[in-house]
Parts: sequence; C-alpha cells; structure tokens
Amino acid sequence: MRRRELLAAAAVVFASPLTSATPAEASTLAPLEDLLLYGTTTVPEDSDVSPAGVAAAVKESRAHFRAARYDTLARALPGQIARAQTLQPAEAAATAVADLYNITARLCIKLGEDGLVAITADRALTSARTGGDALTIAEAHRMVSSAWRRQGHLARATDIAVRAAQDVRADRGSAEPVRLAAGTSLLATAAYTAAKMGDRQTAHALIGEAAETAKAGRTAPDARTDAGIQQVLLHQLSVHYLLGDAGQAIDLAKTIDPTALPTAERQGRFFIDVARCFDQWGKPEQCYRALLAAERAAPQEIRRGAVKGLAGGLLHHDRSLPGVRAFADRAGFPLN
Repeated sequence: MRRRELLAAAAVVFASPLTSATPAEASTLAPLEDLLLYGTTTVPEDSDVSPAGVAAAVKESRAHFRAARYDTLARALPGQIARAQTLQPAEAAATAVADLYNITARLCIKLGEDGLVAITADRALTSARTGGDALTIAEAHRMVSSAWRRQGHLARATDIAVRAAQDVRADRGSAEPVRLAAGTSLLATAAYTAAKMGDRQTAHALIGEAAETAKAGRTAPDARTDAGIQQVLLHQLSVHYLLGDAGQAIDLAKTIDPTALPTAERQGRFFIDVARCFDQWGKPEQCYRALLAAERAAPQEIRRGAVKGLAGGLLHHDRSLPGVRAFADRAGFPLN
C-alpha cells in the first residue's frame, strides 16, 4: 500500500490533476531548550538506565526522525539525552550521548532553529570525541558543517565536511563499506554547501565523488545517517537547484523512484526539493502538486521554513490552485 501511494504521488507531481493533502501537526522544542540552556530535564522514572536501554533509546529516536515524527521526537529527546548522560562510566556513554545530539541537531535543522543547531552540533562533536567512535565523530562533523553553513560560513563548512570524509575513510576501526557510506554522506553535504556558495566546479566534483563512493559503501540498519546512491541523487537534485539549473533538476527528479528512498523523511525531502525546483522554474501548479505529495509522504516535513516560503508565494495563485490557502495554513504560513 505504501509503495502504491508514493508512486501515485510522484505521478501527480509530474502529470496528474491536483488533489488534497493531510493536515500536519506542529511540534515544540521548548523542553529541549530547557535541557540545553538550563539542564532542567530529569530522567523519566520508568527509564531503563542501562547500556541496552540507552541503545534502544538511540534506535527509537533515529526511527522517529526517519519516519518524520518530529513532534514525538522533540518530546522524547530531552529525557533520552538525560538518561544517556547518567550512564557510568561517562566515557562509555559518550557515544550514545553524541548519537542523540546528532539526531537533535538534525531535528533542529528541520525546524529552522539555527541557534540550537550550533549548540547541539558542538555537544555532539565533544561527546563523540570522548567516545572515540569514528562513525559518530564523522556524523558530528557533518552536523558541525551544517551549523557553519547555516550561519553563512560556506567555505569553512565545505572544508569541515571534506576533511571529515577523508578522516573517516582513512580510519581502520570500522568495516570499509560502512566507512565509505559515512564518507559518502559527508561528501554529498560538502557538495550541497559548495553549490550554495555558487562554486559550480567544486560542487559537481564533490557530488561526483560521492556517487562513486556510494557504489562501494553500504549503510547498516542502525547507521548514523542514510547514505547510498539514492541519497546522493537527492543531494545532486539540490545541487542543481542551488546552481539555478531547475530544468536539469527536474529531469533528474523524473529518474528517481520515491519508493526506493528508505524513509518517510527522505521521501518528503525529495518532493519538497522538486517543489523548490518547479518554483524556480516558474511553474506554480507543479510546485503545489509536489508540496501536496510531500505532505502525504511526511506530513510534518511541510512545517519547514522553505515550505512556508513556497506556500506564501503560491497564495498569489489561490484562484487557480484549489486548497492552497488551507495548505499554507497547515504549513504554518501566517494568513493574516
């Protein structure tokens, strides 16, 4: 059933008439802010404060993110982090704490909380270095790179990701396919940042290298981040968009099977990126179709800042786009 729904959504984006979408639910980061800024979160009484219990919490948090259940994740993370921080010895818990902060940083990116991205990425890297796990350190560097990018330091952000990719590929403490997968994710992130900087040559070189690395890499079910050829294609789509090549981006998007994307989060991101490309190309109806498809795949994805901006622009076409005002309201765009 899920596969049929995604294929139908893709068909709607590129060819079919407009349809309605499912309401999204907002999430809050207030409890997380209390933990980060004041340390006021306590460990839930029924928590399993053991290595196995904390490992299960990390797995659950990662599953929430991949399923785009951001409201649930925002509520759960403060207690999960507090629980992991109580494990002894502290060095043994550091990698789990770092994993949770990495997930937290990704959540903050989704919700546009750039200040919290910087804080959580820094804490992730500090904890990851204490734990010493190369894959967690690599993911933490990716989050730090994203934090620098979102603050406008694009050259430094690119360099951070490229150097981290080199480091994780040179490490011999993990299996080669998993190291290559981590390197793939970092190179794709670096390519995205280079494209944002307008460095066409570097962006294409990095995304090409990421594609080559993806062919040899493999992402484990419990991997810190998703990496593979489909993930590289998503970043390549973004690279085309950032470089102003909307037509190339749409041609690429037509070759991507959304059902091959491993998570609801990735599927939602795909359709949002397609929407951005159609908007850049001056095609509001196709942009709207893609946003509705994103909402069906991952309802909470549409509360991202990029979607709010697109929804606001589409309101100029409200006479020809049925339901667009209701969509803008669901996305959190102020209508008054």
